[in-house]
Amino acid sequence: MSTTVVLVDDHRLVRDGLRALLEGRADIEIVGEADDGRAAVQLARKLLPDVVVMDPAVSGLNGAGAARQIRDACPGVKVLALSIHSDKRYVSRMLQAGVSAYLSKTCDVEELMRAINITTAGGTYLSPEVAATVVQDYVSGAGAGASESHGLSDREAEVLQLLAEGKNAKEIGRLLHVSSRTVDSHRQRIMKKLDIHTLAELTKYAIRAGLTTVEV
Repeated sequence: MSTTVVLVDDHRLVRDGLRALLEGRADIEIVGEADDGRAAVQLARKLLPDVVVMDPAVSGLNGAGAARQIRDACPGVKVLALSIHSDKRYVSRMLQAGVSAYLSKTCDVEELMRAINITTAGGTYLSPEVAATVVQDYVSGAGAGASESHGLSDREAEVLQLLAEGKNAKEIGRLLHVSSRTVDSHRQRIMKKLDIHTLAELTKYAIRAGLTTVEV
């Protein structure tokens, strides 16, 4: 029986490459693709794949937020993070969100297949460089009791990411199905919690926290 997979990455070329690598496997079936986190959640709910292979830095709704929503809505779906980033910002956020595996994009297809097989069997997998980051974090105590995004709620982190990506209150409200006034209230609470007073500072914080890779 084939393992069903959804691919999530901002870049079409990356998705095409992953599809080409995985479709050659008799035990893998690619059932869907998405280019942002929100679409990934919708596909996971609709298709209920065995595995979602996701870049943590996807736009719209970052990988951590998408992974958390998939975990809550579809407990049987395993999320595998595939990233160019192996620093603790990205790794810790994705692990806290409940991903079953975290791999570097420098991995080969055999390692990717190994991670898929391990996670679908109920295990977890970290690529060697990611595992080293996790161990170092644990030894230094950085991972113990660390608060994610300075106490921001999932929705506040989502709004922060969208603000950092240049969207205004009306656009964010349309994406999140809330009013512009509600978005403004979220923005004010975010600024108060983070003690940040300008959009430029918010954007810089979002990048440092691994919520987005937008350059400023």
